[in-house]
Amino acid sequence: MNQAIIMGASSGIGREVACILLADGWRIGVAARREEALEELKRLYPDQVETARIDVNATDAPALLMALIRRVGGMQLYFHASGIGRQNPGLDERIEMDTVETNALGFTRMIGAAFRHMAAGEGGRIACISSIAGVKGLGPAPSYSATKAFQNTYIQALEQLATNRRLPISFTDIRPGFVDTPLLKGGHYPMLLDPKQVARQIVRAICGGRRVQVIDWRYRILTAVWGLIPNRIWRHFPLLK
Repeated sequence: MNQAIIMGASSGIGREVACILLADGWRIGVAARREEALEELKRLYPDQVETARIDVNATDAPALLMALIRRVGGMQLYFHASGIGRQNPGLDERIEMDTVETNALGFTRMIGAAFRHMAAGEGGRIACISSIAGVKGLGPAPSYSATKAFQNTYIQALEQLATNRRLPISFTDIRPGFVDTPLLKGGHYPMLLDPKQVARQIVRAICGGRRVQVIDWRYRILTAVWGLIPNRIWRHFPLLK
């Protein structure tokens, strides 16, 4: 039985991926700030699920992650689905700082802990949900866009580090477009993706050993076009209202 830890499994994509892995027979540790939201998975799969309340912004989060890994019995896959994001064209300071704390500092804290655990043991795969928002600076969501670019670069740097140290650690950077999850409630977004379909594509990408996976094909085309737009044009480009 494969063993995985899913950080941010209380709702959205993290929960959908957890359901797929459980149906495939994995033993998993599910973690989130709201542990009560994880109890349903525990009730459905009592022999396969361990739960933990972990806040990625808390300094004790790495220690709690290690304790969860021990209860699961190991970790071949660390899947980081924890993150926040809101449109913030008014540049509200609280929104910007909260986003940076969770998506940059919390992300670094947990990905680093997973990397060190795998480096000291038998390796494994680290996968994370970043976003197509990391491809270009998106004016309606400055800190979200910037922290997703940070995540893309951080994973790339760790891959180089693991390769140079000859560590058996591999990586999958998942970059979805707009997914119909609670994170996007209250906004108007084009080309919304179904979270169950997104989760299936994520699991295929992870099990297939993909390094970077943009979801779905429409967003692969969109981000390819974005990459061709020079900044002198991009800064005038209308995006989300």
